[in-house]
Amino acid sequence: MRHFDLAPLYRATVGFDQIADLMDRALASDVAQSSYPPYNIEKTADDAWRISIAVAGFSEADLSVELKDQQLVVAARRSDDSEERTYLHRGIATRAFERRFTLADHVRVLGASHEHGMLHIDLKREVPEALKPRRIEIARSGTRAIEKDVVDAEKVN
Repeated sequence: MRHFDLAPLYRATVGFDQIADLMDRALASDVAQSSYPPYNIEKTADDAWRISIAVAGFSEADLSVELKDQQLVVAARRSDDSEERTYLHRGIATRAFERRFTLADHVRVLGASHEHGMLHIDLKREVPEALKPRRIEIARSGTRAIEKDVVDAEKVN
């Protein structure tokens, strides 16, 4: 296992704490997180994704999907079967799990659906208008560029 010291990154940057924290979290959780249950992440549009998790054997009541501090937490707790069963082969794992996905800024959860043993969670990035790039018009030489939202004091008085 490799250990990376991110302290120089913290000292040399201002305002990029999220990137360093994300790298730190990714390196730390790589070993700890199990591969159960299997999942897919597919890109459905330029700013939209779908997470599909195989949850065979779980009902909607057994599953929970929560969003906490930009982390999507998917968990399942199997309700106890009241009847005793004798399995000759048990290949479908229905053990409890918790899977976490860290979402980028402005990524919103549109909804979740459960069908055919798969849990689908749809995501979309919605960047606010104030954060989208905007084109600044370049004034011709000799004229003054004034923003449309700013009122010229000479015209008012």
